[in-house]
Amino acid sequence: MKPTKIRGRIWVLTTPDGRLYNDIDTDMIFHNRYLHITDVAQMGQYALDNLKGWEDFAKKAQPGDILLAGVNFGAGSSRQQAVDCFRALGIGAVIAESFGAIYKRNAINSGFPIITMPGLSQLYTQFKNGDILEVDLETGQIVLNGEKTFQAEPFSRVQMDIYQAGDLFTYGKTLGQK
Repeated sequence: MKPTKIRGRIWVLTTPDGRLYNDIDTDMIFHNRYLHITDVAQMGQYALDNLKGWEDFAKKAQPGDILLAGVNFGAGSSRQQAVDCFRALGIGAVIAESFGAIYKRNAINSGFPIITMPGLSQLYTQFKNGDILEVDLETGQIVLNGEKTFQAEPFSRVQMDIYQAGDLFTYGKTLGQK
């Protein structure tokens, strides 16, 4: 069983003028100039390098880190690499106020933890880069620096099952066994 609590250092994705980034599209996450790369392990080094102010993110990121973003994270295309680049870096989760529909489906199908946190756009100033978050995927509870608690949406049963299996294909293989 994979852990249902994720703990990691956070990165608050803010614009150069300090606002929480909204509408981060898949081209900002993983630019189309890298689409020739097919080895997932090589994709991480390009994560967010087309997002103004975050071009060097991949050099600073560490396995287990958690990203915070505004509304409509992953908008745009069905670019699977926009999920895979975070998986390659070992990013623990992405927390956003909302996700682009296709990005959300790709992340869930890949077993990559994404957490929807309504109202994050009003709360983000309480979070600082380097703070430690613990996210309970079952309850949606988020604890900041072991002290302050916030509520996000918990994983649905299917999202948890896919996450625990590792990805949608592996989960699908278990359906006939239950």
